[in-house]
Amino acid sequence: MIFSSIFFIFVFLPIMLLIYYLTPFRGKNLVLLLGSLLFYAWGEPVYVVLMVFSIAINYVSGLELEYFMETHDEKKAKYAFITTVVIDLLVLGFYKYYGFVLENLNAVLPFDIPYHELALPIGISFYTFQTLSYVIDVYLGKVEAQHNHITFGAYVSMFPQLIAGPIVRYSDVEKQLKHRSISREKFGDGVMWFLQGLGKKVLIANNIGMVYDSILALGASNTSVLTAWIGSFAYTMQIYFDFGGYSDMAIGLGKMLGFEFVRNFNYPYTSKSVSEFWRRWHISLSSWFKEYVYIPLGGNRVPTIKVIRNLMIVWGLTGLWHGAAWNFIFWGLYYGIILCLEKYILRGVLERLPNIVRHMYTMVLVMFGWVLFSAPTLGRAASYLGTMFGIGGSGIVDGTAFYYLKSTFILGIVAILSSTPLIHLRMEHMMCARMRHRQVLFVAAYVAVFVICTAYLVNATYNPFLYFRF
Repeated sequence: MIFSSIFFIFVFLPIMLLIYYLTPFRGKNLVLLLGSLLFYAWGEPVYVVLMVFSIAINYVSGLELEYFMETHDEKKAKYAFITTVVIDLLVLGFYKYYGFVLENLNAVLPFDIPYHELALPIGISFYTFQTLSYVIDVYLGKVEAQHNHITFGAYVSMFPQLIAGPIVRYSDVEKQLKHRSISREKFGDGVMWFLQGLGKKVLIANNIGMVYDSILALGASNTSVLTAWIGSFAYTMQIYFDFGGYSDMAIGLGKMLGFEFVRNFNYPYTSKSVSEFWRRWHISLSSWFKEYVYIPLGGNRVPTIKVIRNLMIVWGLTGLWHGAAWNFIFWGLYYGIILCLEKYILRGVLERLPNIVRHMYTMVLVMFGWVLFSAPTLGRAASYLGTMFGIGGSGIVDGTAFYYLKSTFILGIVAILSSTPLIHLRMEHMMCARMRHRQVLFVAAYVAVFVICTAYLVNATYNPFLYFRF
């Protein structure tokens, strides 16, 4: 089940909210837990058992760690901590990387190891990182262990951010799980966030995504330089509005339930360096790796060579987190190299350049990165990048390029404007204005987005969600 579906919007969500609001506060976490397990089981009926297992293991581990720390038995606490982390990583590794490891072993061994591809449990990367953050923080004494298994289960399985984030650390919602405010104002704010995300996903990401898929299907030999750049631009916009829209919907749903989740995107395509881009893109993941990998390795407090090592480890793991394929690993290392260059070589140069040049530099590198990210193999990525520079393609410009320029020009302009804060700031101004007609226009705009999205979804045949595979 995805948020941008008729069933979720008109069946699951209204029923869920009705039961949730009618239930006294002491029972809301139970309703949230049961509703979230039902939400997950709707598409993954078998793997809901895996989630329950993860909840149980980490819940018990939290209690054990607390007990051992209180009794000053550091040896047992360390053993329990390591055991839990290993179990979490083994479960994630088995389901996500089992096929990748055996495929690469078969490529070098003189014999084949037979295996069956396993379906990837949706959201396993997200909820595993959440349980890891909980166990680590309990072990380090940053949070108290959760003694209520219903509350802990609700935290891990919470459906708004279950399958695509943001990665909600336990410390971020510890107090909200016990006490959270639910009001009409917060609900209304949540509805606006949800509709904002729905519009991004349905009206922009889905439509511009079809452009990229069509261009990719042409093959490198039938693609001109301009067509390849148009395709790269289309995917650049698709993945932002697809994932960013989903994150906005998650934040909105959280508000409807009384929660405040961290913002996951902050207009990353307005960045003037790749370092800034990664402070604005998938913020919850970047902060997770910074908190639990980069800083424990020494962060910036070690000699330069070790800082570079730390950055490359973090970005290698970031790439691997996104998927079990070499192109994801190289995508992560690609950004690790760029960030090292910006930190030690390019910083002074970039600071002296005009903002427009810095922005163009950033976006070109980001678009190259998305080619690596989106390609099914490294070979396809190299072929597509070559086409972007006139290697192996069908010339500089062709009729196909002009067709896509003409047919997607308006959509492209809307996507560019929507990737900046201009429209959002204008809408906020209208909402805050005292003139009633401006507020009416503001509400009417959101109603129009909802109606158009609904009409689109009724007959939609193209409604993918890119981050389902992560």
